[in-house]
Amino acid sequence: MSKELQSNQSLSSLIKPSFYRNSVQRLAILFASSAFLMLALPTINLTGSKLLAQNAVSQDLDAAILYQLGVTRYNRRDLQSAEYAFRKALQRDSNIGLARNYLGNILMEQNRLDLAVQEYGEAIRLIPNFGEVYYNLGLALQKQGQKEAAIAAYRQALAANPKMAAAQYNLGVILYEEERHQEAIAAYQEAINLDGNNANAYFNLAIALQQEGQLEQAIATYRQILKLNPENTVAYNNLGSLMVIQGQPSEAIAIYQKAIGQNPKNALAYYNLGVTLYNQGNLKEANAALKRARQEYGEQGNTEKTTTIDDMIQKISEYLTPKKPQPTQTTTPTPNNSDVVLPKPEIQTPEMQTPEQQKPEKSTHVPKTVEPKP
Repeated sequence: MSKELQSNQSLSSLIKPSFYRNSVQRLAILFASSAFLMLALPTINLTGSKLLAQNAVSQDLDAAILYQLGVTRYNRRDLQSAEYAFRKALQRDSNIGLARNYLGNILMEQNRLDLAVQEYGEAIRLIPNFGEVYYNLGLALQKQGQKEAAIAAYRQALAANPKMAAAQYNLGVILYEEERHQEAIAAYQEAINLDGNNANAYFNLAIALQQEGQLEQAIATYRQILKLNPENTVAYNNLGSLMVIQGQPSEAIAIYQKAIGQNPKNALAYYNLGVTLYNQGNLKEANAALKRARQEYGEQGNTEKTTTIDDMIQKISEYLTPKKPQPTQTTTPTPNNSDVVLPKPEIQTPEMQTPEQQKPEKSTHVPKTVEPKP
């Protein structure tokens, strides 16, 4: 038995038996749908009324014309007409694997995932080395929550096309969700190697490094994110919080101020700035920053956060308000930071849910419809 067949059978065993319902006898394996639009229309070469065999999707001229009509309608986003044309083409020639792939994409976009799985299975049976179909399978399985099967599909896609950056990126997303952080880190790094402008891959890599305690690497990654996108206030905030953890509060303060400059409504940046300033002994500036954070959280309706900040402001204000001297006391005591305990700056991690706090970026969900090269 060939390695390719063994690999396909292994992937097939991961897909739930319900997908085999009407097609066990005619499918060697079942696959799912996907996403990513990079469409290169096939060229149908006509000489008179005959279709040239080389590079043709079908030896049947009518089937090839119907297929091309389906592609055209798909590109125009007329999915119903495209589906009709592809099915008509397959009635004349059931071996047009590319038509199966397009049908899978259409069904996936319509959330008809079981049927999409069957079409991708047929596409892979007909074009077993076409990485884009495996990629599409991974996306559909990912949407259905079949993460282990999706991981296997993405790896099959990468075996067929090692330069598919989107497959590496989506693989990283699932591995992170499965708390396989080191594997996710490796996948994101590969995605970045293939596409150095993928800011989402950098962001997710920084989050994973942060979760694994690899703070120096996380800091370097956040800095790279800001080179790619100087307006990424989430990266500014997380970078500032890591600088605090690393014992560099002055640099953290400057970073929070940059975050606020990019987004004056960034409640969390104001909050972290206030906490950091307080820990540096700048009580008045800390109080002002926390009041602004309270205002922004109030506009968001985040009552839990506003209550916490109200308590912090009240405690700081008690030390900023001059007290009447007692008979034996001639001066007001100097505020002592140890008298007011403030929490550490917050880091925007995947579990946090406030509007400014951002989870790792999601997978790419656009069907791949690249035509295989002859």
